[in-house]
Amino acid sequence: MNQLKKEPYVLVKVVPMILMLLLINCLCVYAQDNNIKNDTFWDTEDGAPIYSQGGGIFTFTDPEDGVEKYFWYGVHYEEAEQYRADPSVNYQRTHFKAVTCYTSTDLVNWKSKGNVLEKSEVEESYQRVFWMGRLGVAYVKEMDKYALFVQHNSNVLIALSDSPSGPFKCHNRLDMTDRIGTPNTGDQTVFTDPDTGTSYLVYSYGKGRHKIYISEIGVKDGKVDLLDITQIFKGAGREGNCMVKYNGKYYVFASNLYGWDSSHAFYLVADDVKGPYLPENNMLITPGSYDDYAHITQTGFFVNVKGSKKETVIYCGDRWADFAGNGLGYNQWCPLSFDGETPFFNSLNSWNLNESTGEWSVAEDNNFVKNSSFEADRKAIPSSVKPIQEQLLGWYSDVKQGNTIVIDSDQSPVLNHANTKEDRIHVIGERSLNISDNVTFKRKVYQMITSTPYVSLEDGTYTLSLKVKNTGHFDRLEAYAESGNHQKSIPLENDNDKWNSITLENVSVINGKVEIGFIAHGEAGASCHIDDVAFVPNDVPGYQK
Repeated sequence: MNQLKKEPYVLVKVVPMILMLLLINCLCVYAQDNNIKNDTFWDTEDGAPIYSQGGGIFTFTDPEDGVEKYFWYGVHYEEAEQYRADPSVNYQRTHFKAVTCYTSTDLVNWKSKGNVLEKSEVEESYQRVFWMGRLGVAYVKEMDKYALFVQHNSNVLIALSDSPSGPFKCHNRLDMTDRIGTPNTGDQTVFTDPDTGTSYLVYSYGKGRHKIYISEIGVKDGKVDLLDITQIFKGAGREGNCMVKYNGKYYVFASNLYGWDSSHAFYLVADDVKGPYLPENNMLITPGSYDDYAHITQTGFFVNVKGSKKETVIYCGDRWADFAGNGLGYNQWCPLSFDGETPFFNSLNSWNLNESTGEWSVAEDNNFVKNSSFEADRKAIPSSVKPIQEQLLGWYSDVKQGNTIVIDSDQSPVLNHANTKEDRIHVIGERSLNISDNVTFKRKVYQMITSTPYVSLEDGTYTLSLKVKNTGHFDRLEAYAESGNHQKSIPLENDNDKWNSITLENVSVINGKVEIGFIAHGEAGASCHIDDVAFVPNDVPGYQK
């Protein structure tokens, strides 16, 4: 009887406790870390391929459920499908299919909204599509419309929609000749100031791309248009123009004119959106981006993640692999850090983002090797043409015996190999490491991996892996890893003209520094090709969630 009297009291105590635990569990799920994995092709939540190149991410309210979300717009090219299916083949030109849209609340799990601008809509309104790309979307308050700005052939096309989810219909087409002197923009993106809500088109001069402009987006004579023109840079040719605002400063980023290939990520900084941008007409290379050309990308766009604990800026680079053959995946996203007003590029293969708090961390499967598949180097190295370069990016080749590595010499060893179609069935991309000479040689090729101010190389054990094939005779051929006074190595099989996978396990890292590399002592004409090098944590507590 006493137990019966106590039951209501127990129930009253237990129910709130259960509800509290459920609430805590929900909050933990909402605030969880999600993994962003580069160097691979991305899918939506339901497993469909994501096709989004040369676009941007903007924050809008989804009319379907009233929830504020990230809207990611980009171009779907026919070649993106083909390269994803068979990355052993590059494609020479683009075939536009549509502008796509994806939405997310955490920047990792994406849902497709389908095509929001169809090719047929453009061709019925204007003319046949030869080139379509480089786009962004702005909300135009005066018309209560969403405006999509995209390059169409030699002009700028503006399409409108009542909803951020589309469909967008052609509205206006700008010939830029009277404004900047060329009918087209060089490259372009849309930047929306997160504090004022004002949107701008950021673009370069159409010929030579040696000038960068910014124009406010608004309404003129009843049409969505560009309201003004401010030149913010004049100097060397730049493309991939994009902007971000962080801690009250405005940053304009751009790349070299390397076609579809990756390049340096350059930047300028200003206190006002229209400048002056400093250092004046002298773009700086972003620290951290040099050793692998910003994780083998061209500057694309940025996303500000303003969490409860910190604000993180995500660099969203375009890897035009379908046309350049420079690796896997079209979208490479890496977090930026800042030292005062100086941005720092954190080149990561795998990292975790907590969108709720704004915090990020290195993932336990991150590959710490820079230029790991040798795709950052767009030409045979040494190269006497743009870029003028003697060594492979991120790697150093030390000649102990044999011909000297030098630019503009017929006797200089070539440090990288142009992979054949057959090679690319087994390894990633157009290039691999080449260790060879036409005389007897001894060479060491290595990379130093160390902690940076923002990414720690934690002490612990790691696994070094690679793919290798070789011909000819080597007295010594091995891969090694050295940290502190400890070196571990593994021999690479002699005279094997097929690609083999090699693994060196339980490599110890001490004091946040390790040297990885290859030692080759070969006869004249011997050749060793190495590709897809990885140095990944093996049960290192510092990287585990």
